[in-house]
Amino acid sequence: MAGLAATFGSGAMTNPICDVLKSETVLVTGTNTTENHPIFANYLKEAVLKHGTKILVIDPRRIDLVDYAELYLQPRPGTDIAWINGLMHIIIKEGWAAQDYVDERCEGYEAFAKNLEKFTPEYVSDITGLSVEELYAAAKLYGQARPASILYAMGITQHACGTDNVKSLGNLAMLCGNLGVEGGGVNPLRGQNNVQGACDMGGLPNVYTGYQKVDIPEVREKFAKAWGLEADALDDKPGLVLTEMFPAAAEGKVKAMYIMGENPLVSDPDLTHIEHCVEALDFFVVQDIFLTETALMADVVLPGISFAEKDGTFVNSERVVQRIRKALTIAGEAREDREIIAELSTRMGYEMKYESAEAIMQEIAQVTPSYGGISYERIAENGLAWPCPDSDHPGTPILHVNTFSRGKGLFFAIDHQPPVEETDAEYPFILSTGRVLSHFHTGTMTRKGEGLNKVHPEIKAEINPEDAARLGVEDDDLLAITSRRGSIKVKAWLSDRPAAGVVFVPFHFHEIAVNRLTIAALDPVAKIPEYKVCAVKVEKADGAKNVVSNKKPKKSKKTKKVEKS
Repeated sequence: MAGLAATFGSGAMTNPICDVLKSETVLVTGTNTTENHPIFANYLKEAVLKHGTKILVIDPRRIDLVDYAELYLQPRPGTDIAWINGLMHIIIKEGWAAQDYVDERCEGYEAFAKNLEKFTPEYVSDITGLSVEELYAAAKLYGQARPASILYAMGITQHACGTDNVKSLGNLAMLCGNLGVEGGGVNPLRGQNNVQGACDMGGLPNVYTGYQKVDIPEVREKFAKAWGLEADALDDKPGLVLTEMFPAAAEGKVKAMYIMGENPLVSDPDLTHIEHCVEALDFFVVQDIFLTETALMADVVLPGISFAEKDGTFVNSERVVQRIRKALTIAGEAREDREIIAELSTRMGYEMKYESAEAIMQEIAQVTPSYGGISYERIAENGLAWPCPDSDHPGTPILHVNTFSRGKGLFFAIDHQPPVEETDAEYPFILSTGRVLSHFHTGTMTRKGEGLNKVHPEIKAEINPEDAARLGVEDDDLLAITSRRGSIKVKAWLSDRPAAGVVFVPFHFHEIAVNRLTIAALDPVAKIPEYKVCAVKVEKADGAKNVVSNKKPKKSKKTKKVEKS
């Protein structure tokens, strides 16, 4: 979001999902679309098979979508800025840039173009491992297409330079005039089903709903008035982001934490340190539908409910606000999440009463300009894409049509930044983490299902056959994978999906938590961890079963109690 907002003025997906059916070329990078976004992948397959769209996949791991691709490039992990700059160098040199579009609608071009001069194909080849011929072929496939779309996900963002990676993709799209047009765009595929909605509703420490910044006096005054508070009651200082909260707990600066629908004791980097941070808290509350690894360490657990047990809205990757309706009766004494939050607020001194989820939606529309025209009545059958400022507005499927949200699109001059932790003689392999089709995120729900566990019953580490042969490893042999933070033992899966020198391990499995190995290096702007690249050593291990060599989350030493909500 930070990268797109700086470049275009809005941090959201620019085009609807179905627009890929109108693209001449779709650049897919940093997204294992068929496994992480399978419905979206179906649109891509349809685009290729029925509409003649050409897919360009550039990814360190050979994903299934490569089978449908016109061209596949496999760069070294952590070299995204270099290959993106390399493509743009070629596009400018060959005259494929949309210069009229750039001159009319963008700014910062001169410094940006000057920075690209050193990114010759030969220079980029040395950094990325891609051949000069591959770089020219990719630049031609994207640079000559009108329109062309870019799809990316956490393979681009989960780096210490993730924000700059995103800005670089924005540069590429603007250079070729692919913003504000059907079939174009820069489109982040969200990692979970309501990530966009959570951000829209102010689930960030520096904004209220609709990205209205907390440091703007007029914004604070508006919200204070809407909530019946004094004009100066709301703080003008941003709070902490997720990855800042845990270190602050270890330092005694954060005393209590309330986690809802998140399982950081599996998903966060350097888990041993995260456990230490949680133990340092004075008070810890978890609200969830299952007793997760994180909930096991809580002082109080509040039982939430699933999506099927409540009314409300979801906002998908393409900014479409959609209704969701209660389908199941709430079990036991659990309550809707909104009711728990409102009751806690009331008991803590601020009365928060809403008769229904619809009443909350009405308040959202009143205080959020981009949601001003969205109501339950209007989205009863079909959703609406924000911005939708008033009740007569049809919604905005495509952003930046005539002008960018910030006025003019801003080019950034960005240099290649190597990973924080590069390989060396002691740690010669690169570890990358991600998801598999059968399980979702930390497995809180999907690993409860018998069928999915039969399809993907255990964790395995993908290793290139060349590396396996050198190590004397065969399928299902145990590997010892060690970083500077910990070690795990996990079965090997020989595969050509990762390149030689790279191992891939999914993070869903708490009993062998690969995030004990990952590094907590953060992007300086977005504060996202560098999950996709850390240095490890890989050795053949003794034994016949998957084994984790570090402790796994266990119940807190504090007094344990579960409170009915």
